[in-house]
Amino acid sequence: MKQLIIDTWGEFWNARTQREKTILMWGCLVAAIALVYLVLWAPAYEGRARLRNTLPAMQRQLAQMTAQANEARSLAGGGQGVTPTGGALRDALAKSLADNNMPPAQVQVVGSAVQIQLKNASFPAWTVWLDDARKQFKVQVSEAHITALKPDGQVDLTASLQPAQAQ
Repeated sequence: MKQLIIDTWGEFWNARTQREKTILMWGCLVAAIALVYLVLWAPAYEGRARLRNTLPAMQRQLAQMTAQANEARSLAGGGQGVTPTGGALRDALAKSLADNNMPPAQVQVVGSAVQIQLKNASFPAWTVWLDDARKQFKVQVSEAHITALKPDGQVDLTASLQPAQAQ
């Protein structure tokens, strides 16, 4: 196959006059230069110009995002220290109980604590909720009365939660 291509090309080339050979060589050279320009050099040159135009804007965006990330890091610690108290804590705990599918509860403020009364509640679900509430709202149990019911795992309970830093 290779020999056939070489023979065919040789016949074609030998059939040309010197003037035709010169024109074909210059034409191939111009086509090769045009191909190199269109495929390699022009896209690189245009991409470089586009980057030169967009790079300052990207650097400004990076500086702004870095400043915002630093500000967010500095503010992250401040928001964690705020513990709700009184009515805000009562509302937050009531919403959290409802969001966790706990049975309807009586939630009321008693002094600096919030008292929660639940009837026929799942004890495992209560302990999981209590652990989440302790972490999220920074509360601690100051008093709890729990009565086991006939069905396993069900309880009636009254618990007083107060802000952890109040004691």
